Amino acid sequence: MIKTMDGAAYRRMLLSAAASIERNKEAINELNVFPVPDGDTGTNMSMTLNTAAQDLRRMEGLTLTKAADVAASAMLRGARGNSGVILSLLFRGFSKSLKGQEETDGMGLAAAINAGVDAAYKAVMKPAEGTILTVSRLSGAAAAEYAQEDANLEATLVCAIDAAKSALAETVNQNPVLKKAGVVDAGGMGFVTILEGMLSSLRGQDIEPPAEGETKAGADFAALTDEDITFTFDTVFIVRKTTGASIEPFRAYLSTIGDSLVIGEDDDAFKVHVHTDIPGEALSEAQKYGTLELAKIENMRTQYEDMAAGRKPQSTDDLEDPEETPAVAAPEKQYGVVSVCAGAGLSSVFQDLGVDQIIQGGQTMNPSTEDILQAINRTPAEIVYVLPNNKNIILAAEQTVPLTEKRVIVIPSKTVPQGITAMLNFDPDQDAEANTAAMTESLAGVTTMQITYAARDSDFDGREIHQGDYLGLYNGGLLDTTPDLAQLLDDMAARTAEAGCEFINIFYGADTSDDQAQDALRLFTQRCPAAEINLLSGGQPVYYFLISAE
Repeated sequence: MIKTMDGAAYRRMLLSAAASIERNKEAINELNVFPVPDGDTGTNMSMTLNTAAQDLRRMEGLTLTKAADVAASAMLRGARGNSGVILSLLFRGFSKSLKGQEETDGMGLAAAINAGVDAAYKAVMKPAEGTILTVSRLSGAAAAEYAQEDANLEATLVCAIDAAKSALAETVNQNPVLKKAGVVDAGGMGFVTILEGMLSSLRGQDIEPPAEGETKAGADFAALTDEDITFTFDTVFIVRKTTGASIEPFRAYLSTIGDSLVIGEDDDAFKVHVHTDIPGEALSEAQKYGTLELAKIENMRTQYEDMAAGRKPQSTDDLEDPEETPAVAAPEKQYGVVSVCAGAGLSSVFQDLGVDQIIQGGQTMNPSTEDILQAINRTPAEIVYVLPNNKNIILAAEQTVPLTEKRVIVIPSKTVPQGITAMLNFDPDQDAEANTAAMTESLAGVTTMQITYAARDSDFDGREIHQGDYLGLYNGGLLDTTPDLAQLLDDMAARTAEAGCEFINIFYGADTSDDQAQDALRLFTQRCPAAEINLLSGGQPVYYFLISAE
């Protein structure tokens, strides 16, 4: 059995773990009990860990301390969703515990796991049993006890995995929601998957990333050979749309000048990844469809030559001064606000209310801590309020507080309607404490209704849910699931009438027809004749309707 690990071994173990969770992310996603199409646990944990893998792949000869620091820093900034943030905290504990060490044994590994557990528990305000926190805590405790008798690294890691599996099996009994669904905790399963990936590497069986996975922000040239490189330049860019024209002709054009083409598109912008010999022409053509916002071009042939010669390959990262602090906007006012939302209509609402920076994201696309941090730093204010508008983004937003010189205050808004109400209660003439109290207290007065679709078949709280059916949520709880949209809207209108609400805002989404939007307005007007009702195009993806009532 392998007794110790050094920096090289730890680096390989994390790369293997990242590949392991990437391969298993969909199975982990399927454990999410509530079938709402959100940023799923497996996806968020995979994206978080792969931010570390991307940095580690570019570095060789790392000490154990440096490898742990690189991984922790990357995961902190790349953390997505609650599960990703907790994972980043676990590995931040590794970094602190392994500092100054050239190698470590089972005792050091156990100490690192437990340091991570301590960091994660401190960050979560109300830790719940039957989650990744429970699984990691019991895993670390078992490892520490074992290592006192046998400090062998491999044996201690095996013990940690066995304890994590036992704890994972118990999560179904510790969480009432999991018990009803008969499944284990998704985050806990992700933690076990990561430890197993690390053990596999330690035993010389490194897990490789899947051949087909998510498109990377840049080429993984370390995995290429010269024969694999058909086109020279790996080209990635983002275009903000200024016309309503279809980008399909642009897609067809790019297909004629390159390969490895992937285009991601939403209502406001599109992101392109393509390998081509003429990146300048690709960028010029793109500007027919909008405003070029960001571009990255890297020469894969010279990168491969550097790798083959044992040199660190150049990348656009080398254009940045590692000692230079990222630009922070000088304060021009006392207060600023950053808000997360998706859709042109919702963005306009927040901007009209005085929000300085909009982060496009929310359901299915949880922004990372780094995304939120950059928006904060771009805000020209001394104090910056952050409106996550999604319960799965709050923890990531909170991680930005120690990362910037600005004072950051996170208002724990769980929905877009809550975020809008918080802004309505913001008063630039009040002090920070009064504003924080007013904005936070206002959240409880908002009734939020949402209509989306069931992402998968499920049996939730005694209800049989079918993939593709409309899914109605009322203040975060399941109201009903049905193939009849009008029935769902009418049920929501009836509840709103019973509650005596006086102000109702109906935001309809990108996939909602004008007829469906008018039907919603009609149903709420019939049920709530005395209420002030506004129908607005939110343009949000995934959610057909976001409805607030007060």
